[in-house]
Amino acid sequence: MALPVLICDDSAMARKQMARTLPKDWDVEITYATNGAEGLEAIRAGKGEVVFLDLNMPVMDGYEVLQTIQQQDLPALVIVVSGDIQIKAHERVKALGALDFIQKPVSAEAIVGILQEYGIWVTAEPEGEDEQDNPLIKVDLRDACQEIANVAMGRAADLLAKLLDVFVVLPIPNVNVLEVSELTMALKATEASTKVTALCQGFISAGVAGEALLLFHDSSFQDMAKLMKLNSDDDTTEVEVLIDTGNILIGAFLNGIAEQLDMHFSQSHPVVLGRHCTVNDLIHENAEKWHRTLAMEINYRIEDHNIECDLLLLFTEDSLPTLTYKLGYMLDTD
Repeated sequence: MALPVLICDDSAMARKQMARTLPKDWDVEITYATNGAEGLEAIRAGKGEVVFLDLNMPVMDGYEVLQTIQQQDLPALVIVVSGDIQIKAHERVKALGALDFIQKPVSAEAIVGILQEYGIWVTAEPEGEDEQDNPLIKVDLRDACQEIANVAMGRAADLLAKLLDVFVVLPIPNVNVLEVSELTMALKATEASTKVTALCQGFISAGVAGEALLLFHDSSFQDMAKLMKLNSDDDTTEVEVLIDTGNILIGAFLNGIAEQLDMHFSQSHPVVLGRHCTVNDLIHENAEKWHRTLAMEINYRIEDHNIECDLLLLFTEDSLPTLTYKLGYMLDTD
């Protein structure tokens, strides 16, 4: 009898990758859920004895799902599959009853190792070459870019968390192909009246180019300086905080994307783009630099501190064909 397996992830790309990396000779019946609420419904319906659970999802995130499973004693063995690789994230999901943790992007070896370790699946002679794949899962450019941004976001947060000994609260990445006139509206996490100081850094690879913007909320400078053990409270300190944060987040994020797409990015020297201004002013003053773009926006927030910043990657329109090809190659789809 087939084992009911649930893959719960808001990304179509992640669901497809997860299904394709399950052991080919594992007799399972796969159900998919796009958020935690759908996942809980599937578990209650007996469709998730084994659950592969993402953490960052709309409606209900993975932490809330684990908490509900624990509180209601639902029959599910949960393996968290996430791009959030912070040590504290591992500790929290284990405390909430997760069996184990796999970091994205998933690998067949990691899945097999965990399934065998807990006796969920044992090696058997394969009966055929069919893969655990679902042709109904369609992945578009935006979804694929959101998933690689999710993984890269986790890499950057993990580095920041280790350096500052904090927990970084992660959102669902906001990814859109848009005109520069729509850029301000895309920054959902930043209110129009919020004062920010911005850092800009160009990046380029074969067929891909763009700029990374770090929008650091002015109200966050004091707390961030304390975490970085910087005592002065002048303009020099603010610039130092901005550049140090940019080096961590921009560098780690680009490395995360490069690793997934098998690319290498060269980065220009960071430049302070604007100080103590609104996002509207910042975009308006630099509108001539950006036209139609693929924008990836991440809002990073440090738990228990008044620290918040937005990382925005703006890829040129000319980058879209290369990104589409790379992502299609990743998924082995034409």
